[in-house]
Amino acid sequence: MLSRVANSIYWMCRYIERAENVARFIDVNLNLLLDMPADEKEQWSPLIMTTGDQEIYEKTEQNYTQEEVIWFLTFDRTYPNSILSCVSAARENARSIREIISSEMWEHLNNFYLELIKEDAIKMAIHDPNRFFKIVKMRSHLLTGLLDSTMSHGEAWNFARIGMMVERADKTSRILDVKYFMLLPEASLVNAPIDNIQWISVLRSASAFEMYRKEFHRITPQNVANFLIFNRLFPRSIYHCLSKAQVCLHRITGSPIGASTSPAEKRLGRLMADLEYTDIHEVIDSGLHEFLDSLQTKLNLLGGDIGTTFFNIRPLTDTVKSEQ
Repeated sequence: MLSRVANSIYWMCRYIERAENVARFIDVNLNLLLDMPADEKEQWSPLIMTTGDQEIYEKTEQNYTQEEVIWFLTFDRTYPNSILSCVSAARENARSIREIISSEMWEHLNNFYLELIKEDAIKMAIHDPNRFFKIVKMRSHLLTGLLDSTMSHGEAWNFARIGMMVERADKTSRILDVKYFMLLPEASLVNAPIDNIQWISVLRSASAFEMYRKEFHRITPQNVANFLIFNRLFPRSIYHCLSKAQVCLHRITGSPIGASTSPAEKRLGRLMADLEYTDIHEVIDSGLHEFLDSLQTKLNLLGGDIGTTFFNIRPLTDTVKSEQ
């Protein structure tokens, strides 16, 4: 497979997963608004803080209001991680590999983009955001279903799955981080009692509430974090996502699990080993936010290694260092 084709299908799925998770990300906050009324800036600024794009936001928007934050994260074309920007980028990647993906996938992705640029979509996002973001999530789910049911599960499919799983692991960690920033601004407060309803909203944002209740009888911060980070069977847990990405990576390289023939395999192998030999008690003792922040950094490095190994794309940070 050409590296250009592999890069396009990898990023097509990463962008769609990113768009879905931004919708989930906002949904956390909308649910918390029902139970935790507060000043608008206090309620909406953590969403921008946890994306790491506060500086970009403040160049274009002056206030942290619900309308401005939703516009920035959903429709702002100048912001590369907005839902519209992600769907647009996924569509352009799909356009370049139409001979690789199924016609059903292309038609669905094209229609998804055309729906988003309609004026009605903007009105719905502002006046009925719960419905709007539910539609975004369902459009993403449909594309995932089409990927699994209309594409041969070969090399292209494995690249698509890696992109999807790495992005999903990153965004699950950020959904947890939103909750942390809202209610646990200091590491010393990790074990403070938290209202169950607010943690339920976090589980629902990851479609995890029913599956969580099958395993745990009570809602506690420690159990919720444990489920979303370490559960091996739930498809949106960080461990499950990275284990599936590892399987797909080894299918592409042909090396057995436990062996490493590339920087990407080594990076992901180390990350999986860290998760294997860490438990929630260690995470809480060291600080939930600190753990999630470190995990997000490692996932960014993994993405860079995948680009270098398979797509001949060097991370931007390496380029900057070489120029200096």
